[in-house]
Amino acid sequence: MTCSWVNGWWLDAERRASPNFDLRPDGVAAELVVLHHISLPAGQFAGDAVVDFFENRLDPVTYPQLAELVNVKVSAHFFLRRGGTVLQFVSCDDRAWHAGVSMWRGRGVCNDFSIGIEIEGDDKATFTDEQYSALNALLASLKQAYPIQAVTTHSEIAPGRKIDPGPTFDWSRLERHWHV
Repeated sequence: MTCSWVNGWWLDAERRASPNFDLRPDGVAAELVVLHHISLPAGQFAGDAVVDFFENRLDPVTYPQLAELVNVKVSAHFFLRRGGTVLQFVSCDDRAWHAGVSMWRGRGVCNDFSIGIEIEGDDKATFTDEQYSALNALLASLKQAYPIQAVTTHSEIAPGRKIDPGPTFDWSRLERHWHV
């Protein structure tokens, strides 16, 4: 079996660079995967607005409806496009800024011990076959490289504040039933 990871970067992903990350606390490993959905502008699944957002390059002239996001510093480890392309913005060895105020099994600050996967979509459109295929490959590889205990949702770690990945996410499409 060949190594598919180098310094927390998955070799099967297109590497990008978000400045919105920092170091995980000493001795803390990635044990949780948090699934999100994102579309920028809302309901639109083409273009580079999400990439620009994670890389702090969001242009309010190009996207006037997103002007309030221009100075927001957010990232995720991975972004799964509608066609199945996987982009990686932050090394999994580092802490991406994806979960915000959050708690999982009584443990707060989920960014410290989680890997964030943004799936291009929203709470209305179904996710694509290509996205489920890419997600399954990524989860299998993460499980081999990190002590992942569970996969959960942003809505579960931030109830009442977040709804993603939403009602259109089909847990039965995951090869292993990770959800806890």
